Amino acid sequence: MERNPVVCPLCQSTGSSELFHRDTARSYYRCTLCHLTHIPPVQRLSLRAEREEYDKHQNSPDDVRYRAFLGRLFNPLHKRLLPDSRGLDFGSGPGPTLSLMFEEAGHRVSLYDPFYAPDTQSLRIQYDFITASEVVEHLHDPAADLALLWSLLLPGGWLGIMTKLALDKAAFSTWHYKKDPTHVCFFASETMRWLAGKWQTELLFIGDDVLLFKKPE
Repeated sequence: MERNPVVCPLCQSTGSSELFHRDTARSYYRCTLCHLTHIPPVQRLSLRAEREEYDKHQNSPDDVRYRAFLGRLFNPLHKRLLPDSRGLDFGSGPGPTLSLMFEEAGHRVSLYDPFYAPDTQSLRIQYDFITASEVVEHLHDPAADLALLWSLLLPGGWLGIMTKLALDKAAFSTWHYKKDPTHVCFFASETMRWLAGKWQTELLFIGDDVLLFKKPE
């Protein structure tokens, strides 16, 4: 199979990524070590074009359906938190809603988003929980970003991730999720288990698209 000499953006290995799928827009390589599927950096959007795509989003705290969608992450994570926990909504987007849901439940939540809430002060303290809802598939440097989030968790804290998980080659070829031009990394269940092994931590799969990692005490 055709190999990609570019370093895998998650496990940092060189020469481990094989061509997994190609369409008219992009090429997709899957790492044989961590199972991350990723596109070459030269095929990513510019930051300006990426921001223009995000500006099209119409997410709102008043949207009942959007709240129900976020509930897939909120509900299992909230029931595992102590009262008045402190959290970070990483990649909060143009219409922060998940953070509001946790605040309504009695928690304190800071925001960080490179486009819409870029104050890095929120990345200098530790938290009882961190959420990344529909975020990891956008990361250009998942190794650094996920390492940062893990470092910001207090012992016993929870990292909640929501993302669609990549399946086999046949399913990937017709998968709608890859058509979003801002999606550049696609995590498989094996990728999440690889992360849990790297962090030596507990991993819970909730439904089809929610992952909870607990940092050891």
